[in-house]
Amino acid sequence: MIKTGQKRHWQIQAGNEAYGMRLDKFWAGELAEQGVSRGRVRDWIESGHALVDGAAETRGKRKLAGTELLELAEPADAVNPDAPQPESGPLPVLFEDDCLLVIDKPAGLTTHPAPGCPDNTLVNRLLHHWPDIGADRSGMDPSRPGIVHRLDKGTSGLIAVARTEAARLTLASDFAERRVSKVYLAIVHGRPEPPAADIDAPMGRHPSIKTRMAVLPKGGREARSRYRTLWTDPLGRASLVAVRIFTGRTHQIRVHMAHVGHPLLGDTVYGDATRMETLAETMPDVTAERQMLHAFWLRIAHPESGETMRFLCEPPEDFMGVLRGLGRICLRVGLVGMPGCGKSTVLGVLRSMSIAVFSADECVAELYEPGHDGAEMIRGRFGGRYSLENGGVNKPSLFAAMLEDDAVRREVMDMVHPMVKHACEKFFEDHAHDCLAVAEVPLLLEGGWHDDGVVDEVVYVDCPDELRTGPFRESRGLAPETLAAFDSWQWPAADKRACCAWEIRNHGDRAVLESETRRVVRELREAAADRGEAHEQWLERLWPQLAEELDGES
Repeated sequence: MIKTGQKRHWQIQAGNEAYGMRLDKFWAGELAEQGVSRGRVRDWIESGHALVDGAAETRGKRKLAGTELLELAEPADAVNPDAPQPESGPLPVLFEDDCLLVIDKPAGLTTHPAPGCPDNTLVNRLLHHWPDIGADRSGMDPSRPGIVHRLDKGTSGLIAVARTEAARLTLASDFAERRVSKVYLAIVHGRPEPPAADIDAPMGRHPSIKTRMAVLPKGGREARSRYRTLWTDPLGRASLVAVRIFTGRTHQIRVHMAHVGHPLLGDTVYGDATRMETLAETMPDVTAERQMLHAFWLRIAHPESGETMRFLCEPPEDFMGVLRGLGRICLRVGLVGMPGCGKSTVLGVLRSMSIAVFSADECVAELYEPGHDGAEMIRGRFGGRYSLENGGVNKPSLFAAMLEDDAVRREVMDMVHPMVKHACEKFFEDHAHDCLAVAEVPLLLEGGWHDDGVVDEVVYVDCPDELRTGPFRESRGLAPETLAAFDSWQWPAADKRACCAWEIRNHGDRAVLESETRRVVRELREAAADRGEAHEQWLERLWPQLAEELDGES
């Protein structure tokens, strides 16, 4: 049996990752974050304070099979030469009484001393502000007095602290028995699919990088999380998620979200450096200097009265800055109209105003060039029937076939339209930092791009039919039959106009058309500014609404 008169006691079921590991090295890895060195572990083992499958073990060099039940205890007379000292520093307090503190831990502050961080921790500041939690007065563990759960150094938000040993024991039991509810906010890469899900993925030490944790196929300890997507930026670059944890494994949220393909922004250990670099290109004025994780909501029972207590802690400024930056994106505008209405002229006016523009016709022309994807697909599908000797597309021949055979037209559109859509999405990504950008795509509405979120707003160029089918058609050298075919491939004018919030009138006067275009641009810029303000207001409303929802959940 373990000797009597001990202070701390640990019990762990070894897993496959412990196979072949020395007993003292195993315990040193498990207790490193609690400030226990390998030398102290070895001393405790050699003095008879370790059990392996219930039998005393005094050899620190014993090799493990990875199946044992391991126990270790700290001797009652053990002295910690590195006991933390009081240090001044700010600690925002959300609640305080004689036995409990609830703190808003700043990001960058380690929870308790460890071998790599002996001072400047939350514990050091606690000892300064509340000397009564010190071991000499409270009887608590001198290396981490009052600590019943922890937050990573780079994680901000709510942490409960016990001021007495009785409160610590009660809170520790509540955390161990999962009677405490904890919900975090995280900003993750991409758009999680499904938008909400449970993650049941056992965790343990990384098999080759001992400083990291990992999801393990065998031998890991139970780890369960549940995430819910609250918002995704319009470009799908990143999402705000709420994560409830049902177990308290080290780095659990960071590991679990990375495991499902959506690591946290700013996470240099489990994150994705390539995706961070790509994101930085679209948000040059916003950076995530730490993992974007915040302990947002906590529900606990008061350790003395048993009263249910709920705490909400809004995210700090750096977290909010990333959310604002993600919401501060280009207003993506689609430009449509009936064939021959003057869309190309409008694009010219926009270019003269230094507004980024995308032309589907120009994109298709490039796709049809020799060696480009469109030309290769056309040649592959039709066996060179509509290809030139240099590999490019014979556009007159292909267009004639599309006029003659609607099946050919549909097949060509099914090949080319997705490539144009991809190029358009890339165009908007490249101009994400602009106030607005405009894409002229004749079949934008017919392709459902406005419903798919490719564009935010659609502008309709209105032109009387007598101009469009008369002088404008003649100036382009189009036969009446060709223009009629173009019309038949698109929605009627009334249906197009009904989907558009803005309209540019083109009645044949170039000066008036330019004035109309500039008017709509002014209105679009105002809409972009309004959208940014609306995003800010939405964020302000989100936190109390989310807390109310969480309070109603079991």
